Amino acid sequence: MSVRLNLPREVDSVPAVRRLLRCALTTLEVDREAGADLEIALSEACANVVKHAAGAEGFEVRLDVGEDHCSIDVVDNGSGFDLEAGPTPTASSEHGRGLLLIRALAENVRMQSSPRTGSLIHFEKSFA
Repeated sequence: MSVRLNLPREVDSVPAVRRLLRCALTTLEVDREAGADLEIALSEACANVVKHAAGAEGFEVRLDVGEDHCSIDVVDNGSGFDLEAGPTPTASSEHGRGLLLIRALAENVRMQSSPRTGSLIHFEKSFA
């Protein structure tokens, strides 16, 4: 199952795309734990766009869900960010843990960002 969504850069987009992912994973009878990890990672990626993608009116989510694997891209055309900038959050930090969570919950995590051209967060999960 492949889905491409163009969403407005607003808070209500996050639970909407999360519900869509949950429906796809339930339909394919994906393990609940793996599904929950993906839902959290997707929520974090989308929340980062909503909060930080200055200049972007919307963003795109690409879900590719199969019986044993899921691949997700979250893409925006905002101002981009410096992957090396800012303090490194810890597990007890109240903010800034989204990318750490994505890395912890997913596989093959890639992030690309360029000033004035936007950002891409890609991650995957294999199912047992």
